[in-house]
Amino acid sequence: MLEPGTKAPFFEAPDQNGVMHSLSEYLGRKFILYFYPKDNTPGCTKQACGYSRNYPQFLEKGVEVIGVSRDSVASHKKFETNQDLKFTILSDPERKIIEAYDCWKEKKNYGKVTLGVVRTTYLIDENGVIIRANDKVKAAEDPDRMLESLS
Repeated sequence: MLEPGTKAPFFEAPDQNGVMHSLSEYLGRKFILYFYPKDNTPGCTKQACGYSRNYPQFLEKGVEVIGVSRDSVASHKKFETNQDLKFTILSDPERKIIEAYDCWKEKKNYGKVTLGVVRTTYLIDENGVIIRANDKVKAAEDPDRMLESLS
């Protein structure tokens, strides 16, 4: 996990509509960049729906929300449609952003060690500096906790 005070690494990737987004377009405002393992899985769906439900409140506080996973643009579009998601989801199948933000790690699942995306949430300030980082994310609680932390 990258530590608070670290300059956010550059990123560029397509969203669920195939539109390219990069770090530079978000400079000048705060944003949440959260990494999750897989579209349409129980934990990831709870987390995404929580961010979507709270999205108007994040915008009121001047904070954009961006999700990132290895899933394809088509998978993200289906996820957005199925769950009526309101925010940008970036597709990173080659793990460029995931690895730049130190979210690709060994994980233990039922005693088996595998490599995968570790659920991680970053709050990045207007200057592109990480001001909050959490890699002990509880999917269902993350959106509410991040919103509370902005108060």
